[in-house]
Amino acid sequence: MTESTSFRSALLYFKDKRLVTIFCFGLASGFPWIMIGSAMTAWLSDAGLTRTSIGLFGLIFGAYSFNFMWSPLVDRLKVPYLCKALGQRRGWIFAMQLIIVLSCLAITQIEVEIGLATLALCGLIIAISGATQDIAIDAYRIDILYDKDKNYLAAGSAMATSGWWTGYAGLGSIPFILADNPNWQWQEIYYVLALIMLVVSIATFFAKEPVNNRAQTQANIQQQYQFALVQHDKKPALMLLPLMLIFTAIVLAFVDVGQHIISNNQQILLTSIVAVAGLVWLARLLYQLQVNIHQLPQVQYTEQSPTSVKIAAWVLSTLVAPLQEFFQRNGVKLSLSLLAFIFLFKLGEAYLGRMSIVFYKEVGFSNSDIAYYSKLINWAVTIVFSLIGSIFTIRFGILKGLFIGGIAMASSNLLFAVIALVGPNKGLFAFTVIVDGFTSAWGSVAFVALLSVLCNKTFTASQYALMASLGTLARVLLGSYSGILVDALNGNWALFFVLTALMVIPSLLFLYAIRKPINRLIESNSE
Repeated sequence: MTESTSFRSALLYFKDKRLVTIFCFGLASGFPWIMIGSAMTAWLSDAGLTRTSIGLFGLIFGAYSFNFMWSPLVDRLKVPYLCKALGQRRGWIFAMQLIIVLSCLAITQIEVEIGLATLALCGLIIAISGATQDIAIDAYRIDILYDKDKNYLAAGSAMATSGWWTGYAGLGSIPFILADNPNWQWQEIYYVLALIMLVVSIATFFAKEPVNNRAQTQANIQQQYQFALVQHDKKPALMLLPLMLIFTAIVLAFVDVGQHIISNNQQILLTSIVAVAGLVWLARLLYQLQVNIHQLPQVQYTEQSPTSVKIAAWVLSTLVAPLQEFFQRNGVKLSLSLLAFIFLFKLGEAYLGRMSIVFYKEVGFSNSDIAYYSKLINWAVTIVFSLIGSIFTIRFGILKGLFIGGIAMASSNLLFAVIALVGPNKGLFAFTVIVDGFTSAWGSVAFVALLSVLCNKTFTASQYALMASLGTLARVLLGSYSGILVDALNGNWALFFVLTALMVIPSLLFLYAIRKPINRLIESNSE
């Protein structure tokens, strides 16, 4: 096959009509980040909040990092009426979109000076709804594009990325343009954001619901657990206790118990002990049950089981089976390596994202500058490079796309350091935005394609959410403390961005170390 023919073949993937739906859902996925991200940051900055306060306000994005905790429910539970009318995936998507619209309307009634806690609560509801919407949208994309030719997943990644940036940067420029008009207040701007989200949700009704045998496969897996529990005479409560320990550890990790009860170091130690105990206990019980996710039940278990056994089997097949299948399919060593890389890859963007708007304002750029350069230009650049990146990924593979994206990530951070030294130079700002757009687009397409290929179609919502949450975890947790770091550096933005560039290096070294097993895994999953 010649190079020109290969290029044309790659372009043919984008003729698929399913990609239009993927683009629209990507738009719906990116837009909530404006409501609780850059628009809210600008509003809080205009209201006079400190960098540290604004940075900590970003903790509401934690919902995007921990949506894997309830992602199995999106695979198994149905939203009343909506899932019956629209299907499993679209029903969840539309339900979350309605909640986002209503929460956005609630924000229009809040005064920042006296209602900061209420604003944070509304933002948290939007974050949880947006994170849940993302679970359903990502699962929809993989379900609808899952084919023997996995190149459709790369093309779908490009359209999802383009759609996300259209919602985040394209439509996201609107509040900043309006904010520079003295006739518009931020509360009024949120009316516009609610209306836009409502219009975007219309696309859900025109999408085609994926058709698969996921429900039957999940029922078979549940039957395996039920049979194993009875055969090995395991008490249902014993199977649920380790899950309760793991959940307790997660709560302890993110809830401040209070210095008067336990010190921070003691809380960290307690969290670690509880988490390890829960995981070891669960692993031991699963080993004893010997349930193989990739095999259908050897027998049809029809004996009437106690309700407690049925509940335990449902919980295990819903919450545990997705992770168990991932480790059984890939092996423990490779599975842990994959999860570690996913966590590390976006580390370089962790501190940059949350403080970018604050940085632009402190350097001297206006709201209009931010709208036109950071949003509109970045939007166009991202769409172009998303398409180019997906074509490159289709032709040369996911690994090369990841390497290029990682190197570009460090380069773009260094350009922001130059802006910090030079000042509000619009030409340099435009060039930096173009490089940053290339970085985000190229890296995201390859990253999303990798996560999509790694999923099993029975557990697309659960497994993709788990991996995507790990990818978001570093950005949310570390990004929330970005304001503290800038303050600790006495506002030295140049040094701040140099440090973020250096954070990219560990992920690239780790990727190089595991490149061969990852490549074999991608090839085996694409057969």
